[in-house]
Amino acid sequence: MKALTLRKYNQPLVWNDMPIPTSRAGEIVIQVHAAGLNPLDNMIARGQFALLFPYRLPQVMGNELAGVVTAIGTGVKKFKVGDEVFTRPDIHHLGAFATYVAVSAEDVAHKPRNLTMVEAAALPLVTLTAIQAFTEKTHVKPGMKVFIQGGAGGLGSVAIQVAKHLGATVATTVSTHDVEIARTLGADIVIDYRTQKYEDYVQNFDVVLDTLGGNETFRSMKVLKTGGTLVSVIGSPDTDFADQLGKPIMKPLMWWAGRKERKAARQQGITYKFLFMRANGQQLADITPAIESGAIRPLIAQSFPAEKLTEELPQLGKKKTGPGKTVATFV
Repeated sequence: MKALTLRKYNQPLVWNDMPIPTSRAGEIVIQVHAAGLNPLDNMIARGQFALLFPYRLPQVMGNELAGVVTAIGTGVKKFKVGDEVFTRPDIHHLGAFATYVAVSAEDVAHKPRNLTMVEAAALPLVTLTAIQAFTEKTHVKPGMKVFIQGGAGGLGSVAIQVAKHLGATVATTVSTHDVEIARTLGADIVIDYRTQKYEDYVQNFDVVLDTLGGNETFRSMKVLKTGGTLVSVIGSPDTDFADQLGKPIMKPLMWWAGRKERKAARQQGITYKFLFMRANGQQLADITPAIESGAIRPLIAQSFPAEKLTEELPQLGKKKTGPGKTVATFV
């Protein structure tokens, strides 16, 4: 099979011929039909997570996919050969940028029936991020107010819909040409960041989902009410992340890394939390009825044949595309 592999950090990815994986106990083998692209792919390739996730190179890349089950390992009961599925493989076992991939069955869900493979491949990573931000790091309830940065991006566009599904009032920032798109996704307050300051429209919110990092993390803290929570997917880690990694020895390092965010949050009477989403097939299955009802839908910025991954992936986030996710097609 063909697989896009990382041979050396900070070097171009390379296509390799590799054997089709076999399904070990608890695993299924999936023929990949489409795979979503994410900034995380390039961060891993640059070696930014090498200390946290020491991959044995060469490593097949890719963090989310949709496809068809071709083999079942012992002990797997929820799936059968021929099932259409979508998944975000565990961070330790990437492999979406390949013709076939073996994935733990616990990380897989049946593909929503109303979606194409391309649409389904755009959802697992960002949907799980939104779910875990709004149901684990915070507990969004009807009537709460949620501010989401970057509402036309791959994560932001889905996060708006997940927050609305949970009953929240949602505010978001987008560029001028994406204002109407954000409204169609359900955002109640849409701020054109090119011409407006979000602080003028967003005050006393319960939750902020920080997708930008840097100074925007501290700036957006100011829109929270006392007792509110900022969840960052791009800011400094916190000590909970060390527990998630199963590396408590790293807690002092995580504590030091997040000291500025914690201090700023404490001064404003709010809480800062870091989120590095994890694979979870059950959460994908639980949200599937909302996807099939149309309450949550993916936005596809562009799709292209997988052969173009080596030229398109490094350009992710650099060249102008439409709102939503970029997807590579394998079938």
